[in-house]
Amino acid sequence: MAFHPQQHSQPYPAYGYCESYFVDCHDDDDGLFARAAADRERARGVGKLRQKAIADELSRATAEVYQEDILDHMEFMETETMPDLQSIEIQTEIQWFMRPYLLDFLLEAHHAFQLLPETLHLAVNLLDRYCSRRVVYKRHYQLVGCAALLIAAKYGDRKERVPTIRELKSMCCSLYEDDMFTQMEWHVLQTLNWIVGHPTVTSFLQLALTEITFDPELEHMSWYITELALYHKEFIPIRPSVMARSALALARCILTREQPRFSDWSARYDPNVVLNLSNNLSQPSQALLRKYASSHLSSVSTTIDMFLQRQAMIAQRVVQAPVNDHMDIEQHVPSNAYLAPQTPQKGNYPMVPAGVLTPPITPDKDYCGINGYGGNHLPRMNACTPTPPPSVEHQHHMHFATHLPPPPQYVQIPQYVQ
Repeated sequence: MAFHPQQHSQPYPAYGYCESYFVDCHDDDDGLFARAAADRERARGVGKLRQKAIADELSRATAEVYQEDILDHMEFMETETMPDLQSIEIQTEIQWFMRPYLLDFLLEAHHAFQLLPETLHLAVNLLDRYCSRRVVYKRHYQLVGCAALLIAAKYGDRKERVPTIRELKSMCCSLYEDDMFTQMEWHVLQTLNWIVGHPTVTSFLQLALTEITFDPELEHMSWYITELALYHKEFIPIRPSVMARSALALARCILTREQPRFSDWSARYDPNVVLNLSNNLSQPSQALLRKYASSHLSSVSTTIDMFLQRQAMIAQRVVQAPVNDHMDIEQHVPSNAYLAPQTPQKGNYPMVPAGVLTPPITPDKDYCGINGYGGNHLPRMNACTPTPPPSVEHQHHMHFATHLPPPPQYVQIPQYVQ
């Protein structure tokens, strides 16, 4: 039976007469349904924020309770998963000059896939640990690095950003087959007894930076210094906890941040490590410079370049200062200067404007030359020439000189080796 609205004497009291026989919710005057939906969405958002705040508070309270236990476990694990430098030294085909090229490749791949900072340090740790236990051929060095990066990304990075074998093969210019990546990945895990977890430098940096207010520039500067240390073999035996605190102390000095109290865990740096890191600031990799020149990483490479230029200008002014120009300089020492890493200073010795340069190669026995060192074709020279005896005229002159007042005594300036 068909429905005819004319059969009803009165329209529906709730909705009124409608020719389409349907009710349009958007035509209601009060907008009850829209307001109810907005209220539900708002209440859901407030509930999520409240749950997140409660979770953060519980996590913070739990972290404070178990922070010492977590730190002790991390320091124990870092000693168990450290590479052996002496074992890498005895590699027959792998040489140290190959390391910067491989690290540039890993750094660019890590930056291209937008992986987490700890993934790069974990990949380098896996690479060094594998090279400490297995003989690696030169043609497989890059393959081991790709396998280490793949394992590190699968272990602690985001799933959607883990590189695929096809992408790694493309970055290697199809030098290796697909099954070679899988076999090398399995072989690395078997060699390391499937022990992948390693407390990286960034993990200790996060613990140290939680004690202060959030400072992105200081964090990025610390990342730059720790990644710069990966290129040099002398930093391989340094534990990540010591490297993190030393890099953080050097970053504070460069950015003129205040050093914390030495009683704090984050302030217990190694002065020798800080000094070695500062000496390597002037020799960075070009890939590292390009990476940290971006604004989202605070352009810390540009900041370090300006810092090195200022240091060079200060050193040039000190060298050009007159030797006998004695000036009383009032030194303003900050209150926390004793906490900052400083170079040990010598006593008040007279400065030598031109010292003796150390030769790049140690001379072969007693041979030396004008344009080089260690040349066997050069004539052998005596260590010293005996002073000739004074002549008769010189003795006669010295007889009359005894009645003159004594000449002023001059102190011989030692020639320091630069």
